[in-house]
Amino acid sequence: MSAPSTSRATARAAGPRPDAAGATLWFTGLPSAGKSTIAHALAEQLRAEGRRVQVLDGDEVRPHLSAGLGFSRADRDLNVTRIGWVARLLAGHGVTVLVPVIAPYAAARQAVRQAHAEADVPFAEVFVSTSLAVAESRDVKGLYAKARQGEISGLTGVDDPYEEPRSAELVLDTAEVDLATSVELAAALLTAIREDQP
Repeated sequence: MSAPSTSRATARAAGPRPDAAGATLWFTGLPSAGKSTIAHALAEQLRAEGRRVQVLDGDEVRPHLSAGLGFSRADRDLNVTRIGWVARLLAGHGVTVLVPVIAPYAAARQAVRQAHAEADVPFAEVFVSTSLAVAESRDVKGLYAKARQGEISGLTGVDDPYEEPRSAELVLDTAEVDLATSVELAAALLTAIREDQP
């Protein structure tokens, strides 16, 4: 068997380019804050640049990954843990993972961050800090109306708490920052966390 060419051996030794490395951006915030809108717009931009991208949208993932779970604190945390595990696995294999998930409790989000750190996988938290009043005025899925009418219970921000991040790498209030700017800032953060990796 012939030895690999010098160029291929050098490429392997150098490892992947920073712009090809995987990373996770975790978008957290209230329902209808704008998490999914930003994540999907960023994904579209990154794919146009030739990146491998996966969006793990909480609403889309939950029925498949956590179908048997309810909305107790323990079940919400387990759902976040599962999504975080998938994100870390994908990002560790060179995929850019965008995760728009409410993830209301700080401890669960911190556990996901720690798991990424232990695996040396780039991770950053984007707090979509849009206020409850603005998010409720949008009511994209009609959840706030149902909660106010007593049709559902346990809605984050209404009758279940949302613990705001204290150390998010990026804070975006979509009532003040337009979509294009939000995507630009999130893309810049993605570049920064990749470059920070040893």
